[in-house]
This record gives sequence, structure tokens and C-alpha cells, in this order.
Amino acid sequence: MPQAKLANANKPVVGAAAIRAGGVRGRSAGRRARSGLAAILAGAVLGLAAAAPAGAADGTSGLPVPRFVSLKADKVNVRNGPNREHDVAWVFNRSGLPVEVTAEFETWRRIRDADGAEGWVYHSMLSLRRTALVAPWMKGETVVMRDAPNGDAKVSARLEPGVLGVVKTCDGKFCRLSGEGFDGYVQQSQLFGVYPDEKVD
Repeated sequence: MPQAKLANANKPVVGAAAIRAGGVRGRSAGRRARSGLAAILAGAVLGLAAAAPAGAADGTSGLPVPRFVSLKADKVNVRNGPNREHDVAWVFNRSGLPVEVTAEFETWRRIRDADGAEGWVYHSMLSLRRTALVAPWMKGETVVMRDAPNGDAKVSARLEPGVLGVVKTCDGKFCRLSGEGFDGYVQQSQLFGVYPDEKVD
């Protein structure tokens, strides 16, 4: 869980919990053993999904693709294809993480995580609740959180890369992000879990 501590400038520095293997995602041998046949089958079902009308009675959601969602459960199996016969590629071990839905097939959703890895999960493992990771691509730096959604507002905290928060609102430039020990505004471009210029109410 994120923890807050005081920085030299009396601004809280919020640290990220472990977000790699053992913390968020543990890769299984199934991912390493993924065969070319599995990839071909996944491509075939994608073609079928593209031909189906949005919101059809085939289990697809009718919602925009791509879109960001979050993980609903503490343990989520990610598979190489859109059914339980496919191997588990890896397992997420933390609820609330943001992922991007990049395709749908019946009741399965292909997702992409902050590392760019893709796989299939069952639709009930995903939530419409919006969350975001603070700049997971950054190393050794912090991201400024402000009291108001503008670049001149007072700095209220500094967030370490990988901190997870709930997205309250976004105006296309700043998002209000809250979590354990912090609540304020972060530049939208510094978050994985929202699109550039996206509005979130």
C-alpha cells in the first residue's frame, strides 16, 4: 500500500508499493510457453469480434474500445486467448490496477497493462471504476501533486512512480487523484489510466 512520509521541503512524498512480480503480477510458465497456434487462434477470434455489432447479444459490452478500466479482484488470471482452455500467461495480485481494454470477444476482454503486456481476462474481473498509476515509466523522480488543477497552484505532495490512486475527475490537463495519504491534482500526462485530453466526471 502507498505510504506517505515527509520530504525535506515539508511536502509529503508518497511511495509506491511493490508493483512487480510478487506485488502486482507474477508471470507463469504459461506465458513463456505460449505457442504460435495460440496467437493464431487469438487473431481469428479478434476477426470474429470485429464483425459483431456493438452491444450485440454475444457478450460484448457495446462500450468504446479502447478504454481504461480497473481490476476488480485481488487475483486475476490473464490468459493467452479468450476462453479458459488457454494457458494462464500471468496473474495480477492486486485489485484496483488500471488496465486498457484493447479488444472484446464475447464475455472476454483483451487488456494491456502499464508495462505494455497484453492478455485476455473474463469480463467480471474488470470494473468501470477509474484508477491510475503515477508515471510508472519514470525512474528516480517524483511527480508533483497540486492543490488545484493548474500549474501555478501550491504543491501539496510529491508522488513516487507507481503510486496507485482513484481518479475523481479529469479536465483534459489535470486529474484529481486520491489515495492513502494524498488527494490533489496531477498533470494528466503523468498518469497511466487516462487518455491525453480525456474528460472524466
